[in-house]
Amino acid sequence: MKTTKKCTFCGRPFTSNSGMQKYCCVRCANEAKKERKKRNDDFLKAAEPVIGLKEQEYLTFSRAAILMGCSRQYVYKLVLQGKLKASRISSRMAIIRRADIESMLDGNPYSKVVFGNRSKPTILKQRQKKQETVPVSDEPLTYLSGEEVMSIYKVKQMWLYTTAKRNQIPMCRIAGKNYYSKSHVEECLGLTVDTSIITEWLTTDEVFEEFGMKATAIRAYAYRHSIPTKKEYGITYYSKTHLAELRQIDLVEDKRYCTVDEVSEKYGLSKANIHHITKVHGIEKKKVGVRNLLLRADVERAMAERAAKGL
Repeated sequence: MKTTKKCTFCGRPFTSNSGMQKYCCVRCANEAKKERKKRNDDFLKAAEPVIGLKEQEYLTFSRAAILMGCSRQYVYKLVLQGKLKASRISSRMAIIRRADIESMLDGNPYSKVVFGNRSKPTILKQRQKKQETVPVSDEPLTYLSGEEVMSIYKVKQMWLYTTAKRNQIPMCRIAGKNYYSKSHVEECLGLTVDTSIITEWLTTDEVFEEFGMKATAIRAYAYRHSIPTKKEYGITYYSKTHLAELRQIDLVEDKRYCTVDEVSEKYGLSKANIHHITKVHGIEKKKVGVRNLLLRADVERAMAERAAKGL
């Protein structure tokens, strides 16, 4: 008996001569077969690495990421933080044991963490804390009210509340007002020196114009070299004096040094060749911002040696 059906592949209605017919034509049947085959191949490609991991005791970083269901970069992060052990076989090969992954997971059970909130200690931990002798500084803390902190350090009220909770700044409440530890607030703000004696400050944009450093570079540089910083109403300022002292801006105007572009233009060399010549001939190099300064006398000596050799 002829019945009207809907093609499973293209969706067009057709007249079926049997109850088992699913497709309206041979072309739709062949295309559906190809699609089923491709879907099975994709599944095997995705499942093959996981199936092979069941028998492996030692895993590479990529296979460890597949086993843990995370990215390879996150596995590197766990190893650098010391949470996961890894063994280096060569300069380009490192492996991780499956047992180390399982021990890491067993030692870190899941616990819900709310950002900015303190975890409540258990009774056992409270007893242990009372029994332990923790060295406490004899120097009394100086407290400032919330209004004084916002006025002196030019910070917003929301920043003060969230930072005090996140960093557990010692505080007390007197007559309905919150008072915060001055030393802890200055530590969170990065005020390691007396900023009152510093007169010249630069914003991130001004640092880029003055020293050619981008925002990410200046933050890392300031942290690495302990450059005094201050934050006023969400804007970060950096000490111009300390930056100029470390960046050696006076070398840019020093006639004893020349830039890589000047050497390239004078001798017709590429930057890669100049870099190689600098290493081979021991040319003195100074880095100022994103520019490399070469000692002019060493450059002339190296070029004279190259000319003598016929290079």
